[in-house]
Amino acid sequence: MGGFFGIASKKTCISDLFYGVDYHSHLGAKRAGLATMENNIFFRSIHNIENSYFRTKFSDGLGKFKGNCGIGVISDTDAQPIVVNSHLGRFAIVTVGKINNLATLEKECLDRNQQFTELSSGSTNPTELVALLITQGKDFIDGIQNVFRKVQGSCSMLILTNDGLIVARDFLGRTPAIIGKNEDGFAVAFETHSFNNLGYSIEHFVGPGEVVSITADGFKQLLAPNPKMQICSFLWVYYGFPASEYEGINIEQMRYQGGFEMGQEDDVEADYVSAIPDSGIGMALGYATGKGIPYLRGINKYTPTWSRSFMPVNQETREHVAKMKLLGNKSLLNGKRVVFCDDSIVRGTQLRDNVKKLYEYGAKEVHIRISCPPLLYGCKFINFSNSKSDLELITRRVVEELEGDNKKNLHLYMDDTTQEYANMVEKIRQHLGVDTLKFNKLSTIAKAIGLPKERLCTYCFDGAEI
Repeated sequence: MGGFFGIASKKTCISDLFYGVDYHSHLGAKRAGLATMENNIFFRSIHNIENSYFRTKFSDGLGKFKGNCGIGVISDTDAQPIVVNSHLGRFAIVTVGKINNLATLEKECLDRNQQFTELSSGSTNPTELVALLITQGKDFIDGIQNVFRKVQGSCSMLILTNDGLIVARDFLGRTPAIIGKNEDGFAVAFETHSFNNLGYSIEHFVGPGEVVSITADGFKQLLAPNPKMQICSFLWVYYGFPASEYEGINIEQMRYQGGFEMGQEDDVEADYVSAIPDSGIGMALGYATGKGIPYLRGINKYTPTWSRSFMPVNQETREHVAKMKLLGNKSLLNGKRVVFCDDSIVRGTQLRDNVKKLYEYGAKEVHIRISCPPLLYGCKFINFSNSKSDLELITRRVVEELEGDNKKNLHLYMDDTTQEYANMVEKIRQHLGVDTLKFNKLSTIAKAIGLPKERLCTYCFDGAEI
């Protein structure tokens, strides 16, 4: 995934830029970068953050940055910002998204005698590719439209020029972009909670495919939004920070409402509900209210050295870190029937190991409640999961167990009213070793978010796409 933040201010921007980008640290774990501009000169820094905090990498070097305008990014892709000199002028760019046809577009650029220089990982840097596609246009608007036409997947971008910032949200709005204002100028962010302590108020939710120019004096629409939208529903379920909002809809409130709906419908007998932190907390609080049972912290997250921003790319290490971070409260678990709320089940290995510990700590019954429907497809739009194939998903492995083919009758496993769906959930329950297992319905997710389903991307749940 990833997230960006930009500033166009009447004063030096680096302090707000630094903290604004830092507030996006939960969205990525590979690279981070900052760029500012003054008198057509760029000041840029990029660091690897796979095993360290964003702040520790950048705080000592902030003195070198100059200028009132800047952009920054937390990324799970290659190094950015990219700085370009072209017929459009000099500009820096950061992107968030996923390009599924990168090899095809790479060849197209090479055939046009364009060249790639940012090969830090041995392959083409997606952000540099986007920059080259932009420079194929007669101006920035034409170039951004060229990106929208050619990229298969998703791409939102933030561009720094000598005139200020340009923000372009993905054509179908799969990822968000929000403009904020304070007394010194304007900012643009992926996550609105990054505005709170910096004194910005929300001014505008950038629409799908909308392009906006931003200066310290205001912002101007350069390209009207696309009437269709497919914002990722999983952003509310997992990625988003609780104090943020997308499309004017608060993330914590959505999670609470989804838990409340499930709690009202659930007939399981339990002593209390607990969250598997952090993204399960909002759901668990809502579930407790909906069901009318206490909320207690049967599991605690140890954050002094294992923060959520530290997410190793290696899956084996990720699982080990997840195990080390979560600590069961033996006194609260011993002899109790507990409902545990979690955001999702991807591979199932982390949850299975956590469940085993809960029983070892004396839990009498463990009931797992998941805030979203079963994940049946790996994401191909924002890359929320590191799964390289659908078979890494526990759902698809279970479907193969039941059908002998992981693709057979998938439509029946998406429908929570079918016997096939019930069989799949039961098999997953057996794999996890829990007493009961339930997932929220897709209709509940849409209701909790408050947007029509056709304006949400639900591809990972039902394979639906425009």
